[in-house]
Amino acid sequence: MVSIMYTIGEFAAIGRVSVRMLRHYDAIGILPPEHVDERTGYRYYADRQLGALLRIVELRDLGCGLDEIGAVLAASDQQTALRDALVRRRVELEAGLAADTERLDRIDERLRAMEGAGTMSISVDYRPMDAVTVYAVEGRAPGMGPENVTPVVDQILPGLIRAIEASGGALNEPGVFWYEAVPDSEELAVHVSFTADADPREADGYEVVELPPIGTAAVLTHYGDMPSIGRSWMALMEQIVADGYRISGPTREIYVEAGSEDQSTWVTDLVAPVEKV
Repeated sequence: MVSIMYTIGEFAAIGRVSVRMLRHYDAIGILPPEHVDERTGYRYYADRQLGALLRIVELRDLGCGLDEIGAVLAASDQQTALRDALVRRRVELEAGLAADTERLDRIDERLRAMEGAGTMSISVDYRPMDAVTVYAVEGRAPGMGPENVTPVVDQILPGLIRAIEASGGALNEPGVFWYEAVPDSEELAVHVSFTADADPREADGYEVVELPPIGTAAVLTHYGDMPSIGRSWMALMEQIVADGYRISGPTREIYVEAGSEDQSTWVTDLVAPVEKV
């Protein structure tokens, strides 16, 4: 059966994409033309390629990345690959909806506070803190915020727990997390730790780190889950500025009560080293 051939302009019009996008799909290898005229360089597409073009358009409209689309088109079992891609995209969209819902709640709370209908009660304690020795591991997040930090914590925390238990150590509470900007980078160093034993033991899988004492620490206690902790951090920072201080070192999260699977019961001290401006 002879294929019908289309110029790049005709093929683009059928798929309702631009000629520039077809050239891009060719350049990255997910939809090369059926034939390229050696003399003129003109691209021609066959009618049998319409299915691939329409699939690309559909998946792009659903927000799938070109790498994933290319994998679907290259799969020996395209139906299974397509189903897997759609399931992954659905999970991503659900996570995005949850994040957007949480942002809407924060906006509503902020608007109520501005209108005087619901102000957040802030109690910041300024006090010194002793040095503490911990068993720690480090990961890198693309930026601050629970959406960036939480996946890193979820990735490195189980390994830390296994390493401490394998060394014969105990998972001593409270856990201490601290964060530092990575020089010459937009990344954030995420440090996850448990309080060390009275006689700290070296072992593979973690470092023994002594967190220095803090002369003056601004401390705000956060009650509740991790997705909402950003609001408490923002409140702490605003209060620090209002009280005439500035941040003078890495901030910490001290997990005072975090043993339950129900994060609504968690108690976390948010700690920022400060000094008077």
